[in-house]
Order: sequence, then structure tokens, then C-alpha cells
Amino acid sequence: MAPFLLRLLPALAALLLAIGSTPAAADQQDSAIFDLHLRGLRAGTLSVSGAIEGASYAASGKLQSSGILAAIKKIRYDAKVSGSVSGSRYTPRTYQETADTGRRQSESLMEYRAGVPQLKVYNPPRKPEDQDIDPATQGGTVDPMTAAYATLRDVPEAEACQLSLTLFDGKRRSQVQLSNPVMQGDRITCAGEYRRLEGFSEKDMAEKTRFPFRLIYNPAQSGVLRVGEVQMDTLYGKGVLKRR
Repeated sequence: MAPFLLRLLPALAALLLAIGSTPAAADQQDSAIFDLHLRGLRAGTLSVSGAIEGASYAASGKLQSSGILAAIKKIRYDAKVSGSVSGSRYTPRTYQETADTGRRQSESLMEYRAGVPQLKVYNPPRKPEDQDIDPATQGGTVDPMTAAYATLRDVPEAEACQLSLTLFDGKRRSQVQLSNPVMQGDRITCAGEYRRLEGFSEKDMAEKTRFPFRLIYNPAQSGVLRVGEVQMDTLYGKGVLKRR
């Protein structure tokens, strides 16, 4: 998914976040819908659902423009992934995405062999660029959909704000980190940062490489926390993801 969480959380990538390193629950199902606001105006909707069953996981998500943004440009992004999970490690097997930016439609498919991503499909084809990254060098990274699900799923209170990952979306390598949990009443706030690493154009890197954000957990049930809001700096001003 075009840096789903990646582009969504920190930069909202040209408008529109990262798998956590927290241990997976035994069995778990999650479903959430978030409204995206930019500069106080509703701009999009993010839907994420997934499940962990034993040593396997699967997740899907959709990001689309709405409100004031949809009136200017219709954007849609769909992705799904399946893979295995062991302790704190998620290993994708198959990742698919389709995107419509209003100017360009695309689809891609990545398969993983021993944790190493292989770009099987990228349509329409694009010319090689100087900043391109060889997928064979990206072993141990995760895809954007895995990232989105793992970051936004419910977690035990003891695992809040434990996030450190490297992500590869088929073209770009980046990093997301959460740390410094702070209690605020019955909520926990995490300090976060998204950082562009490789595969971005010179223009993107000169524009900005670090994007701070805050992730806020609310209590869901005894000992379990649920993401209720993500506050971020984007290239278009202050952005907020609010759970419905």
C-alpha cells in the first residue's frame, strides 16, 4: 500500500503510518475506521481490519478521500496482506495493493521468500531511477499493510508505545518509532517519529525527512488499549486521525 501508515501517519504521503515490534496476541480480531482531518477539515477515511490466528495473520485496509479533499481529488488506496507471526516478529508472505491517485492508477504485488521481499507485479511499469532500491537487500522489512494493522490494533497496556520498525513498500525504505509512554488520565500518549531513509527522490529528501507524530491510546477493556487518535505533522499542515 503506498506507504499506508507511512504516508498516512507522518506525511500522509502526498496526502494521504508500520508494524509494531510488540508481541502478538494468541488469537485476536480487530476492525477500525478512522476519519482523517487536515487543518480541521475532513479529508479522508481509513479502514483497517485483521486477525491473528495461531502463527498466522491476515489484514486488509482501505484509504480514500472524503469531504473537502474528495471535492478536489478522488483518491483511493486498497491493500491486503497475509503472513506468519512469531512472538514479536511479523513475516509477510503476500502483499497486494491497488491505488488511484486521481491522476494515475497502479497495482503491485510483493511476495516474500525467507523474509526477503520480491516485487512480482508493478503496473504500469516505470523506468529505473537513480534512487531505486534492490528488494533483495530488504530482508526483514515489513509492508505497509502489515504496518497499518500492527500499529492500529488493540494491545495490552504493557506493550503500549513499543514500536521500532523498518518498512519497504516496493520502492522506498523508511523507519517508524514509538517511545516514551505518558499517562494522561486514563489515556496513554506515545511520542513517534517517521523518517524517510532511502528510495525517495532528491526533492522529497530535501523537502523533509523527519515527521513527528503522537499516538493516543484509550482503554478498551481491562488491561487492553485501543488507538483512539493520531496527531501528526504533514506536508499540508496539522493532521489528525480520529477513531469513530
